[in-house]
Amino acid sequence: AGDYIFYTDWAWTSFVVFSISQSTMLVVGAIYYMLFTGVPGTATYYATIMTIYTWVAKGAWFALGYPYDFVVVPVWIPSAMLLDLAYWATRRNKHAAILIGGVLVGMSLPLFNMINLLLVADPLEMAFKYPRPTLPPYMTPIEPQVGKF
Repeated sequence: AGDYIFYTDWAWTSFVVFSISQSTMLVVGAIYYMLFTGVPGTATYYATIMTIYTWVAKGAWFALGYPYDFVVVPVWIPSAMLLDLAYWATRRNKHAAILIGGVLVGMSLPLFNMINLLLVADPLEMAFKYPRPTLPPYMTPIEPQVGKF
């Protein structure tokens, strides 16, 4: 979801995949955690851990010479807080927690990340600064010599 060469070519598709994958990651992980621990506030805790982990990954890629914007840190925490609020409000009905919380996350996370992605450096400019690696000579396809004697 953070690879800008991919994001340049497939911006809208990338955003949709980003939104679905990040929403699912948050909801499945947090709901699993909440249902088995019963502790409200767990989604926010889970989102904070994922955010810190992604900051570390971002720092690692930056240290390898990639641009700072190469990895985008998703905005999980506000959506996780909504999920915790839904869990707290529907404590008696865990199915309602999953349904209402999932809808809240599914609707809010893409919105927060749309704003997040708009603030990032121009993907097209990044693509020209960091071109795709070329294939080494031994990987270059050889054109078939059909009909030549």
